[in-house]
Amino acid sequence: MSEYRRIVNVTHNSVVLERAKWCISFWCRFRGLQFVTRLPENQGLLFVSDHDSKSDTTIHMLFMFMSIGVIWVNAEGIVVDKKLAKPWRLAYVPAKPAKYFIEANTSILERVSIGDKLTFKSVK
Repeated sequence: MSEYRRIVNVTHNSVVLERAKWCISFWCRFRGLQFVTRLPENQGLLFVSDHDSKSDTTIHMLFMFMSIGVIWVNAEGIVVDKKLAKPWRLAYVPAKPAKYFIEANTSILERVSIGDKLTFKSVK
């Protein structure tokens, strides 16, 4: 069964995403948003790594048919990078090591700034 989190920007006391799928399994991480053509505005994916790393949180945009906003967050919950990721690009590497990254609609980039603190709250 899938788990979901509400992503909250503690710095601005605002909700970033109402529902983000908690992607910790190999299959969820492998599939990501490949082949997805539309994504609801308030939903996305929250990928989880074992530790802060650049290599473990690097993404590719192969087999993607839309641009997305990507937010990288370290183990302390601090946003360390954010980027507009365009389809069919080979790699996007965070500027600093991260434990988590969020993939969502491009509008997510307007709701989060580098240095903001985020929390992930369980939802059903």
